[in-house]
Amino acid sequence: MGRLPFTDTHVHFHDFSYTKLRWDWLTPGSEPADTIGDYSAIQAQRYRAEDFLSETRFQNVDRVIHVQAALGSADPVEETRWLQAQADRTGAPHGIVAHATLDDPGVGLTIDRHAESANLRAIRDLRYDDYLVNPDWLRGLAEIERHGLVLCDDPLVDQLGQLAAVAEQHPGLTICVDHAGFPRRRDDAYFREWLAGMTKIAKHPNTVVKISGLGMCDHAWTLESLRPWVTSCLELWGTDRAFFGTNWPVDRLFSSYGDVLDAYTELIADYTDAEQRALFNGNARRVFRLG
Repeated sequence: MGRLPFTDTHVHFHDFSYTKLRWDWLTPGSEPADTIGDYSAIQAQRYRAEDFLSETRFQNVDRVIHVQAALGSADPVEETRWLQAQADRTGAPHGIVAHATLDDPGVGLTIDRHAESANLRAIRDLRYDDYLVNPDWLRGLAEIERHGLVLCDDPLVDQLGQLAAVAEQHPGLTICVDHAGFPRRRDDAYFREWLAGMTKIAKHPNTVVKISGLGMCDHAWTLESLRPWVTSCLELWGTDRAFFGTNWPVDRLFSSYGDVLDAYTELIADYTDAEQRALFNGNARRVFRLG
């Protein structure tokens, strides 16, 4: 059976030869991430749009969204420009999730500069401090709304309730919960805490969930180890506010690209054809305005 068209909502590109940007987390010799483990196997010289398209050419990838990866760069807009150049050259990425420090007084200008690139679709401010209750950070959300962009967020499990409050206070802002809430443990107590927090967020119709990156904290994942997290997201958000991503090439450490898509396909096999197509492609194209 042929694979459904797929919009991959979470990929990362890099190229160490492009000196205007830095990828500190991928620099050879850097310390492995505590939550992921040793990822030196993907510390290649480059992974650009051409490399991704070549690797996935038999997987029926229809659209691609790149999520900010150039951590440590002086100017986050340089990454957006670099990605837009790749999109103009290759067609991918079709959407760009750019970085902006939302509690920076100049965040409006930063997003204005990002918006000069046609494929900008969302903003994320990846951090693990008390940002969700920081008044300055919350004021920065107005700049995302002004441009009609999506906020992509990756809170810790004990911050899920705070993100729900943000969603309630900003009903005009679409909020995407990245990596299915990025569950960092696989024990029952953690699952209950995660589920309670995700339930609070899902109640708000301006939220969506991106199911991706589940291999980062489940290196030997199986269909059954993924099932409770995927099923819960779909039960909470339904088949019209959820979509999939791969977190490529990071999750290549734990499986092949086809393995991930095969798992998603199996986990939603009982849904209707229309629902499956929405989860694989249609919802992401609508939410991120990919045409």
